[in-house]
Amino acid sequence: MIHPSVLADEFSQRWERIRKSMLQQGADAMLVTDNVNLYYVSGRVFSGYCYLPADREPLIFVRRPVVLDGDNIVYIFKPATIKNGTAVLRSVRSIKTPYEIGQIRRSGILHAEVYAKIPSLYKKGMTDLDLSVEIERESRLLGSLGIFRIFGQSMEIFMGSVIAGDNADNPSPYDFAMGGAGLDDSLPVGCNGTMLEERMSVMVDLGGNFTGYMTDMTRTFAIGDLQELAYKAHETSIEIQRSIAEAARPGVPAKDLYNMAIEIAQEAGLGDYFMGHRQKAGFIGHGIGIEINESPVLAPRSRDILAEGMVFALEPKFVIPETGAVGIENTFAVSAVGIEKFTLCEDKILPRG
Repeated sequence: MIHPSVLADEFSQRWERIRKSMLQQGADAMLVTDNVNLYYVSGRVFSGYCYLPADREPLIFVRRPVVLDGDNIVYIFKPATIKNGTAVLRSVRSIKTPYEIGQIRRSGILHAEVYAKIPSLYKKGMTDLDLSVEIERESRLLGSLGIFRIFGQSMEIFMGSVIAGDNADNPSPYDFAMGGAGLDDSLPVGCNGTMLEERMSVMVDLGGNFTGYMTDMTRTFAIGDLQELAYKAHETSIEIQRSIAEAARPGVPAKDLYNMAIEIAQEAGLGDYFMGHRQKAGFIGHGIGIEINESPVLAPRSRDILAEGMVFALEPKFVIPETGAVGIENTFAVSAVGIEKFTLCEDKILPRG
């Protein structure tokens, strides 16, 4: 098999879970073709396919690299019937194994280490792009793989976003609380060359991909003092996180957590700014793992039910005109009794003078 022999039990567990899910849907086999799911079922990315039958170990069909070899690697396969197995794999992948949880936890540690350095990276006269480059550099030096994997073909982004001031109110083509205009119309999201100035918030939302499994984290920084409404909104985002952390546990519908967040924001008189201002996002959290947008989704029409082993990013955010974006995002794993936070660094707005 392609995966390291030390992880034999890990992959045996994954295959068995996929087989059970396939059998429940009346499928005899699955043909895996995309990089993310090839990595999930085999332990590495390669050019080719993985054929996973319901009654035995997978078969690997490799084009490249030529150095891969093994008894279960073959050259050609012609199935009688093919169905799209994406939904099966996404459902199975939403429940992480202990090994996967460990990989995400490791990414979270390194992700937080990068964010702790951000205040020292800021220099007067910087643009949002300058600061983003410095943060990206620190991430790469700590081992970030750089790639930001996303499910579907309709969303693209480079490592994440650094959003300064009113650029946060520039709508993006994606379902984001704040988008940013970007540097070019071919990638209209993120930093746009805004000069970092007094009374401006800077929201850093860069993915942490250090192990092949990602964490998502957002922190807000201030240049000088912000308007009081911004501080109130940020404290409300922390209150939303605290309330959801107390309520979230296996068996809780994801939509209930979304509704809780909306209620808290409205009771604070901040509904107009919550999850966007000119354009609002339709969710407050999303699953994360090999891709940045896995299940569960914390949204009003979500059918997802929290289960032990799920990992999700919670991102209550606000856009305050004439200041910018405030709020937080953290990655949590669902345990038998609640949720565990993996992105451990200061949640409050950090001042920069």
